[in-house]
Amino acid sequence: MEHPAYTLSFLTTAGGLMGYYRKGSIPSLVSGLVFGSVYGIAGYLLHMNRDGGLEMALGASTLLLGAGVIRGMPSRFTKPVPVVLTALGGLGSYYYYNKYKEFYP
Repeated sequence: MEHPAYTLSFLTTAGGLMGYYRKGSIPSLVSGLVFGSVYGIAGYLLHMNRDGGLEMALGASTLLLGAGVIRGMPSRFTKPVPVVLTALGGLGSYYYYNKYKEFYP
């Protein structure tokens, strides 16, 4: 269950770094590092079977989904960044919500 969190950690960190290097966007860098760190910590907690990892991953995925939708609405999802944010957030939210329902019926 920690592998998707580690994958999302890598992808969000890489996306933030790419946004900074291509456009010089400090907000992209900061948000990529913050989301990457949160997903990394959630993955570690899940790997160690500690409390809070599942909720942290679900919360980060939900926020990522919301950020993607908010960024995508003005451009009607024609730009790639909001589409990727929405897709990653949606997939993460779907996965971790189902895991949450599985463990906490």
